[in-house]
Amino acid sequence: MHELSVCQSVISQVEQVARAHDATGVSLVQLSIGPLSGVEPALLAQAFPIAQAGTLAEGAVLELESLPIRVRCRSCGAETDAAANRLLCGACGDWQTTIISGDELLLTRVELIATLKPDTAEESAHV
Repeated sequence: MHELSVCQSVISQVEQVARAHDATGVSLVQLSIGPLSGVEPALLAQAFPIAQAGTLAEGAVLELESLPIRVRCRSCGAETDAAANRLLCGACGDWQTTIISGDELLLTRVELIATLKPDTAEESAHV
């Protein structure tokens, strides 16, 4: 199941973001997944708890957003929706299209948990 290695890679990126912002944890990880990404969302969701164990993202909620498949026609230039097994132009019906959306796996949002640092002005007032 390659979804576990995908989750481990995502968690690695999430931890880099968390450390860069001095976060103590992560509460939410949001991914946007296209149908042509090669990743099965249901399997990714099953692998996520295993990958997040013992990391800053342990206990974080995983949100998955599905992206549409969109193509640009090389004949008429139109950008239209398409089906995974039918990448035809929705305007003219031509098969000469370029995928512009639907093959991505994006880390779109990370919500961090941070400990509040005491205000130095308040701290000095109490000394």
